[in-house]
Amino acid sequence: MKTVLITGANRGIGLELARQYAARGAHVIATCRTPSPDLTALGVRVEADVDVNDDALGGLAERLGDAPIDVVINNAGVLAQEHLGALDLEGLRHQYEVNALGPLKTTLALLPNMGPGGKIALITSRMGSIADNTSGGMYGYRMSKAALNMAGASLALDLAPRDIAVAILHPGFVRTGMTRGAGYIDADEAARGLIARIDELNADNSGTFWHANGETLPW
Repeated sequence: MKTVLITGANRGIGLELARQYAARGAHVIATCRTPSPDLTALGVRVEADVDVNDDALGGLAERLGDAPIDVVINNAGVLAQEHLGALDLEGLRHQYEVNALGPLKTTLALLPNMGPGGKIALITSRMGSIADNTSGGMYGYRMSKAALNMAGASLALDLAPRDIAVAILHPGFVRTGMTRGAGYIDADEAARGLIARIDELNADNSGTFWHANGETLPW
């Protein structure tokens, strides 16, 4: 039975990932700041009070001890609507801390629990693609996801000698609380696509920037 750790698992895509992995028989460790009733109802292991903006991650590494982890899915993130005429520098900084540094801190904290064949998934966005930016705006979110994409590319190279593969994944435009219900697909469909890409992840395609539907995205 594989052990899958998912951050930001109390709602949206993270909740659906936890639900679907649990249905497949995986041992799911769902981390979040505050558990939701829907997450609690899944019957998976929930580690609450884990904030990726906290350098210590709420003591997550200490709680896990030497428990082996096969897959880490860095899903926790934030999004703020902003445009050039009304930029909130603190808001931009917060998005960078959560969306870019948070996954890197989480990955580094959990690497001692991962062995050869391990997989790390970074849930990013095509809004972090420079080539794909044709509409401007969304400075904090775009910049933070571009930074996360670069972190994923470097992690893929640096972890190759340890046989740990890294996927950089765009879930699609998903109808969740983060998007205020806007989007093209629901969280369950996005989660199925993400899990399919993680299943396909290996040493040969590590570092790929993928859409959940399997399309390779431009940087």
